[in-house]
Amino acid sequence: MRVRIDWRVSLALTGTVLKYLSVPLLIPLGVALIYGEAIVTFVATIALTVAVGHALERLSDELELRIREAMLFVAAAWLAVAVVGAVPYVIAGYGTESALASPVNALFESMSGFTTTGATVTEEISFDRHPHAILMWRQLTQWLGGMGIIVLMVAILPELAVSGAQLVQSEAPGPQLQKLTPRIAETARILWLVYFGFTALFVALLYGLHLAGLAPEMTLYNAVAHAFTTLPTGGFSPEADSVAAFSPVVQWLTVPFMVIAGTNFALFWYVFRRESHEFVRNPEFRAYVAAIASLTVLLASMLYLGTAPSLGSLGGTTAGALENSLRQSAFQITSLLTSTGYATSDYVQWSGRGKLVLLFAMFVGGSAGSTGGGIKVIRWLIVLKVLRRELFTAAHPEVVHPIRLGGTVVDEDAVRGVLGFTFLYLFIFALAALFLALDASRVGYDLSPLEAFSASLATLGNIGPGFGSIGPYGSFEAFPRSSKLVMIFLMWIGRLEIVPVLVLFTGEFWRR
Repeated sequence: MRVRIDWRVSLALTGTVLKYLSVPLLIPLGVALIYGEAIVTFVATIALTVAVGHALERLSDELELRIREAMLFVAAAWLAVAVVGAVPYVIAGYGTESALASPVNALFESMSGFTTTGATVTEEISFDRHPHAILMWRQLTQWLGGMGIIVLMVAILPELAVSGAQLVQSEAPGPQLQKLTPRIAETARILWLVYFGFTALFVALLYGLHLAGLAPEMTLYNAVAHAFTTLPTGGFSPEADSVAAFSPVVQWLTVPFMVIAGTNFALFWYVFRRESHEFVRNPEFRAYVAAIASLTVLLASMLYLGTAPSLGSLGGTTAGALENSLRQSAFQITSLLTSTGYATSDYVQWSGRGKLVLLFAMFVGGSAGSTGGGIKVIRWLIVLKVLRRELFTAAHPEVVHPIRLGGTVVDEDAVRGVLGFTFLYLFIFALAALFLALDASRVGYDLSPLEAFSASLATLGNIGPGFGSIGPYGSFEAFPRSSKLVMIFLMWIGRLEIVPVLVLFTGEFWRR
């Protein structure tokens, strides 16, 4: 077999990505200096990152990427940054009882961060157990992964602009790439500017609440940390109680920003260009908002009437409490539907009806072109329209009935691609859930079927928390090492829309 792909080019560009990753590592290094914490963790990581990056860059001077090299580069770059991102956890945890001292746990936490999954293997998050710098790095990994590391590289590196469309398409969440300008590098810069702008706005609003006395716990550190994980729909929080640690006004403010994060960012560019009608005309956005609103009303009614009561100290009483019922339902539905994973209540203690609504929301996902995970709203729209067409053509077999979205005919190849992805997603989800259940049984770990299904869905869909012991205030630490490795793989392929990674494991990809 002769290898067709020039893997040296892909790995050389992966080295370039690692070399530039040393720049954001300066942020937690600065935090360590501010709080008087040990800086050796990040100094060593920066040195290692630069050294490995330079070594990989020397593999090839060629910069041209064909489709196969581009796919290998995207998959390898995401795996490489997750491995490097785990290094600070291992160094900081060395010689301590921290779960992150284990390389597998550290890689799990890092992959969860960069893929904006938000699942964690740490039992307790607090400033007493973890340095401010480590927690800030944990937040920063999600912000870097939110809009996409490769999209950022295309935006700032001219040498990647030639192959930019293929690279961004391989990384972008959703079945299609919406070019805002003729040049893909300019489109990448626009998306990152919109992303940065909303992050800065959220920081300002959160810290403004603190200055106004409405959120005493929302310090500048917390404002930055939560903005870093809200806009990428990540869900990591340096507070053990997540967003429940803050006042209701902070919780209400977080909801619209989670909605923004799950919206196609290209639509905001049209608003800035005074073409706001694109929002109203966009069928995916309308369906996305309708899903959030309808599920929120349904869950709020159940909480208010007491059919899905919120128990425990977090969340408070919802039965007969209209504002709290609305806030808890709006927050949890938006958080899980957009794959953010924040929590204001321990919904593990809710009744089965409430959990069923939340499980349904987890399957929906955000919009294409957003930072949200899951199957994506646009795919569900196409699947539903295909089912409707099948029913129609069963009665009228002689009629040609194309699939339309917003008045535009969807290409049949795109329809087949959506159906193939959806089937593959559900198949991998079910297969992984079965493996997690069997693996837990092998080591005597008590894992219920609901926990196994939610663990598979939470990692493949980059959602974060599940049900039972892996709920919003639980941890994945008790899973066997083999299960954690499988979930690391699920997070990796889930962030890259499955196909660009799985295709690497086929013989056809490598053969001439």
